[in-house]
Amino acid sequence: MDNLEYERKFYGQGVTLVCGVDEVGRGPLAGPLVCAAVIMPVDCVIEGVTDSKKLSEKKREYFAEIIKQKAIAYKIVEVSEKVIDEINILNAVKRGMENAVKELPVKPQAVIIDGLNTHLNLNCEKTEYVVKGDLKSYNVACASIIAKVYRDALMTAFSKDYPEYAFEKHKGYGTKEHIDKIKEIGPCCIHRRTFIKKFWAK
Repeated sequence: MDNLEYERKFYGQGVTLVCGVDEVGRGPLAGPLVCAAVIMPVDCVIEGVTDSKKLSEKKREYFAEIIKQKAIAYKIVEVSEKVIDEINILNAVKRGMENAVKELPVKPQAVIIDGLNTHLNLNCEKTEYVVKGDLKSYNVACASIIAKVYRDALMTAFSKDYPEYAFEKHKGYGTKEHIDKIKEIGPCCIHRRTFIKKFWAK
């Protein structure tokens, strides 16, 4: 798959500061949502970069360091589990993505967003919403990688505070082991209450 198609369209219009935006952690039962925005140089294509879900943990960590070193600018934003419970996950994704773009130290000329069914308020005329953007856009793939590595490290750190939940293994996602543990001992303070109400009603 050509993951530079959308970038080339903008480059052909004379746009050089193309930002990719993605989120990680939409589905887990615990921990924050993490959104990232990345602007990569036109002449910097890191071979092998693709959707973070298609890469091994070791490759993601390897690529994340290179992306952060080579990027013109990047920003990673957390949206806490408490905010997710307050405003719902879709609004949390919108807030996180908007803040990641707005807080970039360099203003992008164009933004490619991993498919949303609603539009972001970005104050940028050139925007593209791409379903499976982390597979189809190089800059979005870069955003997905640094967001994933950041969130995984965060959940591994949380596992030291809450070892009984084994966050280092499932990163907060709803595995059988994780759900069984919530049923057994109840949630901790980083669980999303609106996500666990089907099996934890207390």
